[in-house]
Amino acid sequence: MQGTLNEIDIRSILQLIELGQRTGELLVEAYSPHANSAGGDASSKGMVFGRPYQESTRAKRSAGPFWFVFFLNGQIAYAADSGGSLSRLRDYLRRYKANTALDNLELPSISSINAPEYGYLWALLENHVLTPAQGRSIIQSMVRETLFDLLSLHNGYFVFEVSPALAPQLTTLEIAPLVTRIMKQVQEWKQFHPHIQTPNQCPTITNELQLRAALPEKAFRTLNQWADGKTSLRQLSRYLNRDILTVARAIYPYVQKGWIQLLATTQEAPLIRREWEFKPVTPVPSIVCIDDDLAIGKTVEYTLQAKGYKVTAIQNPVEALTQVFQLKPDLILCDLAMPELDGYEICGMLRKSTTFRQTPIIMLTGKDGFIDRVRARMVGSTDYLTKPFGASELLMLLEKYVGPGDLERCHNDNSSTNTSDELKETDITKSASA
Repeated sequence: MQGTLNEIDIRSILQLIELGQRTGELLVEAYSPHANSAGGDASSKGMVFGRPYQESTRAKRSAGPFWFVFFLNGQIAYAADSGGSLSRLRDYLRRYKANTALDNLELPSISSINAPEYGYLWALLENHVLTPAQGRSIIQSMVRETLFDLLSLHNGYFVFEVSPALAPQLTTLEIAPLVTRIMKQVQEWKQFHPHIQTPNQCPTITNELQLRAALPEKAFRTLNQWADGKTSLRQLSRYLNRDILTVARAIYPYVQKGWIQLLATTQEAPLIRREWEFKPVTPVPSIVCIDDDLAIGKTVEYTLQAKGYKVTAIQNPVEALTQVFQLKPDLILCDLAMPELDGYEICGMLRKSTTFRQTPIIMLTGKDGFIDRVRARMVGSTDYLTKPFGASELLMLLEKYVGPGDLERCHNDNSSTNTSDELKETDITKSASA
């Protein structure tokens, strides 16, 4: 089962899963309703990886945050938010004064690629940091939080895949009563607009004198502790063990009066890199590009070298596994469609190793398909690029995950710069025929 939320809404999808008593995973990916050019902006049209830039290339929507929901016999077992960050679990652990318990915890063996948070939660149970009742409470809160986001979503793709149940099991929740309750919360949330728009906004006190006079002393102290312009409404609800609607309802009158101001977060969708501890990046970020197309590999290599990156292009996917372990790059670019080993298999194998469990892996796909992206997410890819893509798109992703290259070295190497300039004026098909 797959499609877009324009065709069927989240509530109906959940009802179908419940009626069919399905076991598997639902992935929903939000997208912006504004279309972007598939080949990048006008400045990057000259150099396109994969095939020549065409003005007729169909526009594609830019992808946004995504969510996983895991089912067992038509009931919800667990739900995860964007990127697999552990920050959400840390927030919930504050309830039990155990938010530092993750610091010295070994990577759990049961941690699945697309549910690392669940694995860590089980490790806390096994180490008796949490009781089973506390673990169930956290999972229930995570599921309610995720469903609130999903039932508020209007633009997105979805896919449901039948698969073995997430194991071991701690709890399951019936869908129908849960959805009914959360739909009421979503409807009431709309009444706060435009003063309160998203759970990711961060409150800050702008009139302490008036607010102190209006609130009980204990309530004011609690709010004053967390309303720092950095802690979001959602985090506040986790710390206080209250649903997001209760928190929003409590501060809404004071937001209206201007005594509390809500600030936008710089990045609403948590990224893997923000919480997971990537290994320190070397002064010159090292990149490995695994692609059986020689022309694409060489073009990527020349272009990134000119921008100050250390790049190794590898054609043979089998040999690539050995070389990657020797090179230990800061980031890996990996084509999906290759002989002998495809990108999914390579990514899955690398993620099983502790050496590459946190390394950014960007998948290169020749198809603008949601299923490709879902499969890439499920095997642990960090991000993806759809061919054809421009140099600016590639550089943007690299800077996002490993930072800029050594620009000083780039400026001192005129020949490399000239090579990059020439490549920006040449498409990949000409390189292939040379």
